[in-house]
Amino acid sequence: MTGLALSATSTGEAVQFWILGTVAVIGALCTILMKRAVHSALSLAGTMIVLAVFYLANGAYFLGVVQIVVYTGAIMMLFLFVVMLVGVTAADSLKETLKGQRWLAAGLGIGFGVLLIAGIGNASLKEFNGLGEANAGGNVQGLAALVFTKYVYAFELTGALLITAVVGAMVLTHRERTQRARTQREQSEARIREGKQIPPLPAPGVYARHNAVDIPGLLPDGTPSELTVSKTLRERGQVRDVSGESLAELKALERRSEDWLGRGSEDEPGPGPSGGAAPKEHTEGATK
Repeated sequence: MTGLALSATSTGEAVQFWILGTVAVIGALCTILMKRAVHSALSLAGTMIVLAVFYLANGAYFLGVVQIVVYTGAIMMLFLFVVMLVGVTAADSLKETLKGQRWLAAGLGIGFGVLLIAGIGNASLKEFNGLGEANAGGNVQGLAALVFTKYVYAFELTGALLITAVVGAMVLTHRERTQRARTQREQSEARIREGKQIPPLPAPGVYARHNAVDIPGLLPDGTPSELTVSKTLRERGQVRDVSGESLAELKALERRSEDWLGRGSEDEPGPGPSGGAAPKEHTEGATK
C-alpha cells in the first residue's frame, strides 16, 4: 500500500506536468526555430524557468533556485544582453562558416535522442524511496553527498570540460598587439592633422522633438545631421525620418490634439531644444 502511494501521481501533479511540459517543449522548439536571436534567447529562458518549477515540485529545492538564479537570471540574461548589444537580426548572414556543420549537428542530435530514449526505456523504477527519505538530512546535504561520493568523477570531469571551454574561448578571442598603443595626446594630434571631427559628435534628437538614438538631430536650417546617428544604425537603415514632411505631419497632429483638448499652442510655452517640443522659429524653418 505504501509503495502504491509513493508511485501514484496526484491530479495536481499530472495537470502541472502536462501544462508546463507543453510550455517547455514549445519554448525549446521556438529556441531553434525562431529567426531572431533575441526571441530564441527569451524562449530558452522561459524553458529554463519551467524546468526550475519541475525541480521545486519534485523537492529539489536547491536545483530549482540555482536554475532560476544562476542559469536563467545570470547566464541567460547575459546572453540576451550581449545579443541585444551586438544587434543580431534576421537580416544577418546565415551562410555556413564550416562546411557540413548542419548535417553533423543533425546526426549528433539524432544520436543523442536515441541514447536518451534507450536510457529511459532501460530505467528500472521498481522501488521508490520518496521525497521524505531522499531529503531526510536536507536537500542540499543530500545533493552534496551524491555529488562528492557517487558521482564525484563525473562532477570533476564536467568541471574540467567547462574550464577547458573557457580557456579555449580566451585563446580564440585573444589578439596579440603588434604595435604600441597610441596615447590620448597622440590620438588628438592625429585627429587634428587628418581634419576629423575634433569636438564630440552632436547628440541625436536635438531640435527633433525626441531624444531617441535613431532620430537624427536637426541643424538650424532644418536639415538632419548625419553625424548625430551611429554609423551602425545608418547602415542598417534603422534611422527614423525627420524630414520637413514628417515634421509638418507631426505639427498638424499636435494642432488637432490641442483643438480636441480645447487649448491653443500659445497657452503653454514649449520646452527647450532638448525637450519634447521644438522652438517655434525652428519648426517653421524645418517645415518649409
